[in-house]
Amino acid sequence: MNNKKKMKIKKLFILLSGIIIFSCTSEKEIQFNSPGAGNPLLPGYFADPTIKKFGDTYYIYATTDGIKLASGEPQVWISKDFVNWYNYEMEIELPQGLTNCWAPDVIEGADGRYYYFMGNCQFGCNIYGYVSDRPMGPWTPLKDGLPVIPVGTGKEHLPALDAQFLEDDEGKLSAWFGTWCTTFGGLGWATLNPVDLSIEKEGIIPLSQLPEVFEAAYPLRRNNRWIMMYSSGDCRLSSYAVHYAWADSLYGPYHYGNNNPILSGTADGKIDSPGHNSVIEEKGNYYILYHRHDNPHSSGGEFRQVCADPLHFINDTTIATITPTHRGIGFLADNSIPHRNLALKAKASASSFYHLSSLPTPFEPDGVDHAYLPAYATDDNNGTLWKAGDGTMPQTLTIDLGKKQRIRRIMTQFEYPTFYYQYKWEASSDSLHWHLFSDKTSNRRSGSPMIDDGDMEARYLRITVTGTEKTGQYAAIWNVKVYDRLFEVPPYRNQEVEEGPGSSVGERMLLAHLNLDDIPTGKINSSVANSGELGGSFFATGKPVIALTEGVKSVVLDGNSFLTLSEKAPRSLHWNAPYTVSAWVYNPEVGVGECLVSWNSRRNMLQASYAAMMYGTGPYGAVAHGDGYVDVAFNKVPEAGKWHHLAVTFDGMCEYVYVNGALDRQFPLMLFVEADQIMVGASGMQQENFIGSIADARLYDGFSTHEQIQEIMTESTPDFSEQQ
Repeated sequence: MNNKKKMKIKKLFILLSGIIIFSCTSEKEIQFNSPGAGNPLLPGYFADPTIKKFGDTYYIYATTDGIKLASGEPQVWISKDFVNWYNYEMEIELPQGLTNCWAPDVIEGADGRYYYFMGNCQFGCNIYGYVSDRPMGPWTPLKDGLPVIPVGTGKEHLPALDAQFLEDDEGKLSAWFGTWCTTFGGLGWATLNPVDLSIEKEGIIPLSQLPEVFEAAYPLRRNNRWIMMYSSGDCRLSSYAVHYAWADSLYGPYHYGNNNPILSGTADGKIDSPGHNSVIEEKGNYYILYHRHDNPHSSGGEFRQVCADPLHFINDTTIATITPTHRGIGFLADNSIPHRNLALKAKASASSFYHLSSLPTPFEPDGVDHAYLPAYATDDNNGTLWKAGDGTMPQTLTIDLGKKQRIRRIMTQFEYPTFYYQYKWEASSDSLHWHLFSDKTSNRRSGSPMIDDGDMEARYLRITVTGTEKTGQYAAIWNVKVYDRLFEVPPYRNQEVEEGPGSSVGERMLLAHLNLDDIPTGKINSSVANSGELGGSFFATGKPVIALTEGVKSVVLDGNSFLTLSEKAPRSLHWNAPYTVSAWVYNPEVGVGECLVSWNSRRNMLQASYAAMMYGTGPYGAVAHGDGYVDVAFNKVPEAGKWHHLAVTFDGMCEYVYVNGALDRQFPLMLFVEADQIMVGASGMQQENFIGSIADARLYDGFSTHEQIQEIMTESTPDFSEQQ
């Protein structure tokens, strides 16, 4: 080899090494909060993504997450370039009583129509089908709204969820489904009649062929082989991961692949619980879409976000280990917005921002110390939020573009794309004199991004959030993008809704107060007047009595007795509203979970859609929320046979449990409750009725600081000197 060729090879080697080093360095620099990070792909909480391309448009159908057991509105994300996404809430005639649309899939039929399938577990875990002339709907039920794949298909009692549909080797419509598959022995499948979607054959691929399979089947044809991707572990915890197996036939037998699991979380915990994937191929390149937990990881494990990364095949039966990134994959087509975002990395300030601080939880083993900074609204990163310091309104965010520029369009990505926000944008050249750019203070339409057009010269922009669809919904923004020109955007808009806006929060009012100071001892003949602002009276059920317990006048409950306030809880205690509840309590024998005070309904109870102050030894010993993943136990259960002051307060982001004025436990979470009947000593479930004595019970519709909790305890302290 001559020197000239050696020099060329050496230069090529240096060039390739530089590219590799640059790639590694760049990836190392891209953290979960780096400006411009490409993952998460979507601004919001979405899970179980199915990616489709119809014509020149990409569609992501997903579970709407971050709302009581993934019960958000059915929707689709649409993009021309795989980077700029627009959200649309779809019209679907759900069977009466259903509120979930889990793990959807969509296929284009031979008739040119589109078929939408989703799972639900409210009437048994079934898969339902719908049809439309457009991939966005509106959708009409198939089979008169009855399940296309009912629970027990493939194997008795097997839950029919997480379905994926495709054509098999014989051109038959094939469905793959199941969850809790490790319990039921394998993954379910069925072939369907293409005319009426009746099930023609059904079966199961056993665990011996798909080790650790839990849910989320995704079959993929690769040349003459079939690849079956699936998820193991628990999607709410860090154990979730993607595996695969391969076969010569879609129906097996399958052989467990190399490198398993091929996708799992990172050591630093910032990419946590990746799984439930789909795959798209573009020009011979493969990409995997999956969900992972938000950062910091929200309690309950169901605030998931969609991500995408390259997928590589070593050969037809082997998938290379996937490196999950914050970088993502970028554009798969020409940029549909070929204009500079003037707000990118612009300085931002706000009326307030929330600083979440928490000790370790099952979802954040190292605890949380995270500030939702104003700068996160201008970083073009779908994994970082500016969030106001509390749920009060109005809240403002101000952006300094650095110099005076023409403003034609502002695109705002609020925290919840499927709930509306009410706001206005103003512009200024000097940050002193402000001019209205757009007014949506009466808005009742959701969407992401929210698009506001105008024509002004300005250096500063200010958004004022004045209201939200739900009570206790924070002013919070993933990204603000600003442009000096207009460009084509999708023509559709979501429908306006009548609900809301939510009640204002912030004023801490004593709504309900069971005060026994002027009540004589003996049987409660009828009722006890409420000393709180709601008025009304506490009516007795059973035979509660007023008596002295260890020298303290109290209402004594026997497990069959409780008190119900005649006035229902107001909307200021609805949804994610802050609250404070307290009581002086004497519990002679502490059970698993005994209810002290409740103010919302256990009906249709989904994750975090219930809240009640408890006194028990179990996982919901301090606060019950209707789900073991978000119930709150005492750090140290208060001793039985003694008087204690118990209190719980919630600010819309974190719950604090106090025992005798000292903080016992704090737990980050969000609530989705429906304000209902206020009860003392009962939750609505007989087995949770309290047995013991309550001297004072209070319910406020606002958050209380540590000092305020101590004030409540001090002013409500009983006179322990009374004698029987």
